Amino acid sequence: MTMSRARVARRIAAAAAYGGGGIGLMGGLAVGLLLTEVRLARRTVGGSDDEPPRADGLYGAPFGRGGAGLRGGESLRLGFLGDSTAAGQGVHRPRQTPGALLASGLAAVAERPVELRNVALPGAQSDDLERQVTTLLDDLGFRPDVVVVMIGANDVTHRMPPAQSVRYLKDAVRRLRAAGAEVVVGTCPDLGTIEPVYQPLRWLARRMSRQLAAAQTIGVLEEDGRTVSLGDLLGPEFEANPRVMFGPDNYHPSADGYATAAMAVLPTLCAALGLWPAEDDRPDARREEGFLPVATAAARAAEEGGTEVAAVPAPAGRGPWALLKHRRRRRVSPSEDEPAAA
Repeated sequence: MTMSRARVARRIAAAAAYGGGGIGLMGGLAVGLLLTEVRLARRTVGGSDDEPPRADGLYGAPFGRGGAGLRGGESLRLGFLGDSTAAGQGVHRPRQTPGALLASGLAAVAERPVELRNVALPGAQSDDLERQVTTLLDDLGFRPDVVVVMIGANDVTHRMPPAQSVRYLKDAVRRLRAAGAEVVVGTCPDLGTIEPVYQPLRWLARRMSRQLAAAQTIGVLEEDGRTVSLGDLLGPEFEANPRVMFGPDNYHPSADGYATAAMAVLPTLCAALGLWPAEDDRPDARREEGFLPVATAAARAAEEGGTEVAAVPAPAGRGPWALLKHRRRRRVSPSEDEPAAA
């Protein structure tokens, strides 16, 4: 299964690189079946038109007062892009959103204040990333040190050709890297975890999600970004505790669900900024970590959530290669205070 997914991911990424867009993830009969199941699922899956809480602002402000932080220094700037999950739809307090959770966690690790700017848009597909990147970079008072992107679910449900989806993401990562920002992408979540969705839609949604996630990983690494797989990370925990992990609309995560995702992304976010222990970058064979061809690493990551993939120099005569890591999660708790004005 891993090798098959790796081949599909390579094809999608190659089509993205050369301007193709017609590579689909399944045949026409399966698409028809999927659409029928989607119509049935929409009767039971909720939805929310509520605006996500605005979480922009300064986190860890005490670290900037009188050199309280051990490392000191100016505020770090964290940008957030993506869809409703990135925006934090489904919760009601700013401090419960993934952006706020990661800003608080990053401030605690760096012992520096962190300024958050979130331009994610509920319902966004990858073709909206160009606008979001422009919005973020056009703010002359905010030059991001690192940007987190969470995107892909709406591309699957709206049948965007995966090569197009990956190309839009690659373009966004390229622009952000050119602007000097580190980039961490939370790849397409596992849509097969949505509780009211039944077979065969559940199986098809899982297959499509994982194939897109693997292709996203290849594309992001080509632009010198890092990825963290979100798919299966939330799958077992969401399936075991749907009343806890999903919000009232049965689709978006709850506060506990967002905290679970943030707990997995934080170590990679810190590593991208050089804030994680250097020894943790060495692969641990006991944790099934190691150096692999990029497509193989991408496919494996799509099968196991919380897995980081980062590009590494290729062995002589080979390439491209990547480091696959299962970083130890760091618990992320919402700050007791709402964000301060930046």
